[in-house]
This record gives sequence, C-alpha cells and structure tokens, in this order.
Amino acid sequence: MRITAEELTWSVAGTPVVREVSTDIAPGETVGLLGPNGSGKSSLLRCLAGLRAPDAGTVRYDGMSVRDWSARRIARHVAFVEQDSGADSDLRVADVVGLGRTPFRDRWRGPDATDRAVVAAALDRVGLTALAGRPWKALSGGERQRAHIARALAQQPYGLLLDEPTNHLDVKHQLELMELLTDTDQTVLVALHDLSLAARYCDRLLLLHHGRLIASGPPAAVLTAERLAEVFEVDAALTTDALGHPAVTYRRPLGAPPRTETRAPQPAL
Repeated sequence: MRITAEELTWSVAGTPVVREVSTDIAPGETVGLLGPNGSGKSSLLRCLAGLRAPDAGTVRYDGMSVRDWSARRIARHVAFVEQDSGADSDLRVADVVGLGRTPFRDRWRGPDATDRAVVAAALDRVGLTALAGRPWKALSGGERQRAHIARALAQQPYGLLLDEPTNHLDVKHQLELMELLTDTDQTVLVALHDLSLAARYCDRLLLLHHGRLIASGPPAAVLTAERLAEVFEVDAALTTDALGHPAVTYRRPLGAPPRTETRAPQPAL
C-alpha cells in the first residue's frame, strides 16, 4: 500500500508541530523517520494513522484520501504501534494480541478459528508463543513492546506505522524486530532514535527538524556530518560498520570541549 502525505500541518494550541510535510512511501518500502525529541515524529505518525485530523493537507492510502474514513476502515489498512502503550490489565497476552482482530469482527462476536490462528502466528513472529497464556501484568517492558507489535501484525494491515518500537528492547530483540520489518511485504514507516540501526535496515530515511521535513533519501545522503550537527547538535560522521552497512560514529556533543587522553600517575621509584 502506498502512504502519501500532502502538505500536512498539525498544531497544538496554535503552535505548529507538523509543518507542511509532504512525503510518499511506496508499497513494500521500509522508511525510517528520524529527528530529535520534539521534532514532530509522533504527531506525523498519528496523522498518517488517522488518529489526528491535520489542520491542513491530506493523507492518502493508494491515492485515496482517508479524511472521511471511519476508524474501523483505517484500521483495516494500517496498524499503529505507539511509543509507550503499556498499561496494567488483567488480560492474558494472547487476549491483548487478539485486540488486533477487532476491526474484522462485529461487536458481539468472539474470536473464531481464523482469529486464533492469526494471533498464534503473530505471537510466533515476535517470539512470544510461550507467553501466550501469561497475565499481561507479568510481562517486562520489552515483552510488552513485542506483544504490541504482535497485536499490530494480527491486524494484518497493508501498512505498519511504528513510533520508536525498539524502546525497552535489548540488542537481540532490536535486531530481530528490524529484520522482521525489512522482511515483511507491508509498507513500513518506523520512527527510530538509533541512527545506525535506521541506516542499516531502512531503504530510505526521512529527517524532521522543528516539524519540517528537511531531508529524504538513502541513509548515506541524509545522514551527513552537516545535518547531524544542525539537527542533533553532535559532532559525528557517517562511517561503515564491520558488515559494510552505514553507521553513525559520534565524537562529542557540539559545544563540548574535546576529550583529552589522561594518563594514570606513575608510581615513584
């Protein structure tokens, strides 16, 4: 599914948070959404997911404006994984993941065999099959995050919109998640803080600064030393990791004095 934003603007109390953002995400593309805290990443994702109505501009799925679509219709096309959706609940893990089937059931019908099979497959994809019957309250933060991703997968959307899904995940599960996202046939827009992770796994990067889209393109074209300094206020460079993937090497925050090597005092002879 193609996800398109046309001149999107969204404000809070008259202050623009997303400013005239236009972008086009091709079917099956994995795109990383980057920017410092407060740059508008979460708000842009929520506009694209139909959770916030933009003040101006248009969101399109496969060329069709979704402005008048119902929440149920949107949920049959895209799934949104928010940054921190953990809350205490008496539900089992499988029940939480099963909420992803809600757009496909009427209000009074419980899960059928198809729903249960889809939930089981989603749990397996994120490595939580063994925890399906565990109470939600008993999960760690990382396990909850993986369960929310499983819920999104159980929704069987054409597009996945994820807001910093690697939060709370250890290194292994971060890599597994990014492998999952890049291997799927779905269109993916994922907000990330780890620039090297984004550069390694994403086909293309979008860089937001003060609510505006200031760069879009391959990782090596977007993550230049000049932009890293301007947007993230760090002295850094795009290098190459041991496997030949792009990686960001940080030297120091801008304005910080250079680090000098110190030697331990030599014992007196």
